[in-house]
Amino acid sequence: MMTIQKWANDLALLMNPKNIKTNELLKEYTMTKLGGAADVFVLPETEEEAQAVIKYAYDHHIPLLMLGNGSNMVVRDGGFRGIVITFSLLEEIRVEGTRIYAQSGALIKDVSKVAAKESLTGFEFACGIPGSVGGAMAMNAGAYGGEIKDIIVSSTVLTKEGKKLVLTKDELDLRYRHSIITQEGYYVLSSLFELQKGDPKVIEETIADLTFKRESKQPLEYPSAGSVFKRPPGYFAGKLIQDSGLQGKGVGGAEVSTKHAGFIINKGNATATDYIQTIEMVKSVVKDKFGVDLELEVKIVGED
Repeated sequence: MMTIQKWANDLALLMNPKNIKTNELLKEYTMTKLGGAADVFVLPETEEEAQAVIKYAYDHHIPLLMLGNGSNMVVRDGGFRGIVITFSLLEEIRVEGTRIYAQSGALIKDVSKVAAKESLTGFEFACGIPGSVGGAMAMNAGAYGGEIKDIIVSSTVLTKEGKKLVLTKDELDLRYRHSIITQEGYYVLSSLFELQKGDPKVIEETIADLTFKRESKQPLEYPSAGSVFKRPPGYFAGKLIQDSGLQGKGVGGAEVSTKHAGFIINKGNATATDYIQTIEMVKSVVKDKFGVDLELEVKIVGED
């Protein structure tokens, strides 16, 4: 306990103390509504504060977890021993001609809305993605035929040591659910996107169509981590799970969605252990039935 308080006291010299919390429940910040407490939870107000926190954690060998919008992560019931940092207060979005600058904490769907308002096309695919810009960059988020790699110019990141780098599109090494960001453990500060002038009516119609598809096919009425598994080569994860007869099945308060088999929902009383055990059950049944190893798209972190 003394260590936790010392971390908090030290961090209070590097950033606004009101944005430092101890023993903060992470389920308040995750889309699954699951997760135990973080020893220390911080919300930097500036990129300089973010850099100072990351450098402090590195210099003092303190485990550090980046939490974006909490949409692609499952935090175990025991929480996280160390510092959890979120960039949700770094949310500036700025239009520069046909380019859009967005800080890491901005929601990717909000960037899509700004693009549409400015009659810029290319970002429509992201209109329903629930994550932050930083999270979207880390996993090269995509939907409905579009991906971040199609529109990215560059990203400004911090290394684990707290050094600032500007990475070009090629340097980001964006592939299916992969980037240099996750590979090297970088922290995204901001990104620059290149779009094109488009027809406002066509952009609006595209967004309406994609929104309808998402709302009609995904279980948005329940907390979930989104699509749990990556697409296996030659297959679709949701179809494999559906054909395995797993919809409606689960452990405790967690259940494979009857609306979309690629989602595991929290029916309201699930624990993170329920959720993770349901994931393992799905992987096991699909492996036995089809011989396919499902790979996680979501990240599981924390202590049991």
